[in-house]
Amino acid sequence: MEELTLTTPALLFSAISLIMLAYTNRFLAYAAIIRNLSDKYLKHQDASVLRQIKNLKLRIKLTRYMQIAGITSLLFCVLTMFLIYINYPIVAVWAFGLGLVLLILSLLFLIWEIQISAKSLQHHLGDIENHFKK
Repeated sequence: MEELTLTTPALLFSAISLIMLAYTNRFLAYAAIIRNLSDKYLKHQDASVLRQIKNLKLRIKLTRYMQIAGITSLLFCVLTMFLIYINYPIVAVWAFGLGLVLLILSLLFLIWEIQISAKSLQHHLGDIENHFKK
């Protein structure tokens, strides 16, 4: 393996930052949806709305895990750069590796959350189809 330089973890900075921005936007969108569904449920105690709220609860939890793993990955990239700067290359390689593993974990949570989101949208489409069949 080639020597780890400051450039390698620095390259991940922009990627992780963009991923974190996307995660934050997802979180804010879910917050708005939950507020609307909560108001809707208080007006009409509909089981469909309650199902959506439970679904969103899991999606919020996964988004929080995605954010934590992503932020920790970014932290390990910064730590890697610091360790390279103070000339601890072996520890830097391990820190960078751990940062990559956390980034992979964050992306795996994203895949899981996307699967749940897709199922949720399919349920909505089914509800619309059932409404038109009536």
